[in-house]
Amino acid sequence: MASPQLIALHQRANAGDPEAVAFTAVVAALGVGERPSWSRALDRLKRAAKLGSASAEGQLAVLEASGFIGPPRPIKEHRLLADPRITSLPGFLPAPACEWLVGRAAGHTRLAETYDPKTGERHVDPERNNSAIGFAFPAFDLVIVAIRARIATAIGAPVQRLEPAQVLHYAPGQQFGRHHDFLDPDLPGLAAEVASRGQRVATFLIYLNSGFEGGETDFPLVGVTYKGEPGDGLTFANVDRAGGPDRRTLHAGLPPRSGEKWLFSQWIRNRTAI
Repeated sequence: MASPQLIALHQRANAGDPEAVAFTAVVAALGVGERPSWSRALDRLKRAAKLGSASAEGQLAVLEASGFIGPPRPIKEHRLLADPRITSLPGFLPAPACEWLVGRAAGHTRLAETYDPKTGERHVDPERNNSAIGFAFPAFDLVIVAIRARIATAIGAPVQRLEPAQVLHYAPGQQFGRHHDFLDPDLPGLAAEVASRGQRVATFLIYLNSGFEGGETDFPLVGVTYKGEPGDGLTFANVDRAGGPDRRTLHAGLPPRSGEKWLFSQWIRNRTAI
């Protein structure tokens, strides 16, 4: 049965609200309350553009320029380390999609938060002073849906296991200090999160811009440091082959010495995340 919110959305769309029509494209692509269909999603986005939605028009241009309309683009991989698995994906995301993400995030980020290991609540960590914006279902557009689908294909996981995405911003001197992305089940605040929503088994990052010095992703325990060009992806496992936390994946987002760094961040769980 459709939710009241979904019914209201379709009512606004049927009445000709262009932004409501644009969001029904997201609903069609994800199969929320209906059979998933990429072609139906594109048809709805085209209708929204004809009704005057500048966002829909922009999304269509980005989707076409980025190869999300038509045959799938091949995904290239380069293994940086076999164990723990760290892999780069050169040219994973074309420039128009990178620029779209930065445009969605610019001016809307806030100080990034992490899980408090004692309580499991979100809090500001003194080791992290960059900013971020999250994109959950209500804030999705068809570009973000397409990017997440490409990530799911690249890592071989159902898209339902992807957490809400984030776009991260680092000004000069801002960093995310050494940390793990897995949720430590030995910590009381995180054990409940693992039990209810599963473990963060992998991370997928996409560099979105150039023009900054420094800003590498550093894995100090395994001797890997990586800095991508715009559109390059980086993915790594957070758990070992048995599914337990892999503490060798300790890493840091190093600070830019000059310029601004923009990054797309996607965590993947071992079961449905949204």
